[in-house]
Amino acid sequence: MKTVKKEEMPREKLARLGAGEMTLVEILTILIGSGFAEYSASALAQHILNSIDGDLCVLARYNLYDFKKLKGIGPAKAALLVAALELGRRRQIFESSTKLIIRNSVDAYSLIKPYLSDLIREEFWVFHLNRASTVVLAEKLSIGGVSGTTVDLRLLFKSALEQLTSSIILAHNHPSDQMRPSWSDIELTKQVVDAGRIFNIDVVDHLIIGSTTFYSFADDGKLN
Repeated sequence: MKTVKKEEMPREKLARLGAGEMTLVEILTILIGSGFAEYSASALAQHILNSIDGDLCVLARYNLYDFKKLKGIGPAKAALLVAALELGRRRQIFESSTKLIIRNSVDAYSLIKPYLSDLIREEFWVFHLNRASTVVLAEKLSIGGVSGTTVDLRLLFKSALEQLTSSIILAHNHPSDQMRPSWSDIELTKQVVDAGRIFNIDVVDHLIIGSTTFYSFADDGKLN
């Protein structure tokens, strides 16, 4: 009788029951594919989950270097895992960007979260809205380090005028998960709001994005 390897069992379960019935270990086992002398693929999968205490928000921030630091994960396995995570992130972006009407900060957060919540360094984005309050352009304006970024207002409003934007939402992330705005965040927001008045372009909100939560300038009354 042919013996079925443990590493093949998750694939069989996937075929029988579908991906929704699989555990995280089984899903990672399929992505890893094979183990090595000391560890099976399922043991490597369990090791990855143990290293992040089962927190998928932490896993979503892993890059090639992070995965390759784990014993048994080489360049090929690391690339496959990073690609799988990125595919999931882009699915979220597609879902959130498809005809979503922005009515409040929660709607805005649903739109912006997939772009910024898993990043390990700060990025500043502007989301251009039409008169129906749907997004016509999501634009990354700058990339900073782990503690800050800068924005060129001329580039921001150049795009807004080219897109005939009615209003904009500003957003940047805080990798530290510190949700209160810094002095520079507040000053930059004031500058954009003042410049927007000249062009009759409203700043609907400025969101600070963390891994699982957000801060809204509009909700906190800091746009006026």
